[in-house]
Formats: sequence, C-alpha cells, structure tokens
Amino acid sequence: MAELNVLQIDTGPEPTHTLIWLHGLGASGHDFEPLVPEFPFAKKAAVRFIFPHAPELPVTINGGMMMPAWYDILAMNIDRKVDSEQLRASAGQVAKLIDKEMARGVPGENIIIGGFSQGGAVAYELALSYPKRLGGLFALSTYFATADTVSLSVANRNLPVFIAHGSYDPVVPEALGQVALRRLQGMGYEPEYHHYGMEHSLCLEEVRDMDRFFARVVAEKK
Repeated sequence: MAELNVLQIDTGPEPTHTLIWLHGLGASGHDFEPLVPEFPFAKKAAVRFIFPHAPELPVTINGGMMMPAWYDILAMNIDRKVDSEQLRASAGQVAKLIDKEMARGVPGENIIIGGFSQGGAVAYELALSYPKRLGGLFALSTYFATADTVSLSVANRNLPVFIAHGSYDPVVPEALGQVALRRLQGMGYEPEYHHYGMEHSLCLEEVRDMDRFFARVVAEKK
C-alpha cells in the first residue's frame, strides 16, 4: 500500500503536539479542515493537525464502486461486517504517520489519534495496539470493529478516550457507540462518552467537548 497523502495544518511554529484525524467513507482529509480554528486548545499550544486521505477502494455495500475508504464494508448489518484485514492494513499506514511525527521530534505521548465513522474504527485498532505511549484517542460516530481481535498494547492501557455519537444517527446507530463504550470498559479503560441530538455528523457542542478533552490531554503531557 502506498504512503498516505495528507493535509497538514500547523497552528504555530515547531509544533509540540500532533493530532491525526481520519475521515469517514467517501470523504477526504479536507472534511474537517474548517474546524481547526474552532479549537481554542490549539491556539495555546503549537499543534500539528494531520488529515490523511484514504486510498480509493471498491466498496461492496456501494455496488463495488471505487471511493475513498479505509476498508471495505461487506454488509450494513448491526454487526458491521467489514474487511478486518484491510482495516488493520490502514491502521498500519496511519501508524507510519505516527512514527514520522516522532522522528520529527513530537513525543508519542503528545500525539492524539482519532476519526469519524470508518476513520474512528481504524483509530480504535491503531491507538489501542500501538506499541508506544500515545496521548489520547477520540472516536466520533463510529464503532469498535476489531474489539474481538485487537492486540492491546501495554503502553496504552491507560489511554484517555473520548467517544461521541449522534442520538439520531441513521448510518451508525448510537447503539454501536454504546457497545464500544462497554467493550472498552470491559478492557479496563475509562472512556468519557457524549451523545448529541444529531444524525451522522458533528455539532458545535461536540466540538466544544472535544476541545476540553484535547486541552486536558495537552496540559497533562506538557
């Protein structure tokens, strides 16, 4: 798999923290670019936002059409039958971005990883299995697709986790976000969970809650 193309936005010179945000199915790294100015935490510390672009893959649930995707979705049932091998491969590609940031001088504990929908499923796999300590994980309107197979990293057993979901989400029902919460709690994590009166999207209240989470993680890792 080729190296991922990314959109990078630095909020100041020589960033001390990095936030990697994975988009959803059929989208691109530009999807959440407009939200960068809405995060006050990134004005108090120099933060590098990295928005990777998923590769083009045939997606079974969309008639095999080629589109930006982190992995193939084989069936849109409540259990979300997905191509787990592709998902793990994408996690491996994003792990290279983490490695690159560390090589640029950003400590692993200053790197936050997360995503929306499909991107969140990849973030779960990557953050919980990455062998070096990370700063935090955020999972937006998503599901824990590899909960039964993920190899938990000792380094990230106390990782701060932020989960958010829309109560009226018709694409990824909130029940799947709640399942992820319970699975994480069963693994010993203590995620914070938020839900909002929205569909498969983001809202201003959610962005404000995310900012507080990011600010807390950054403050703890200075």
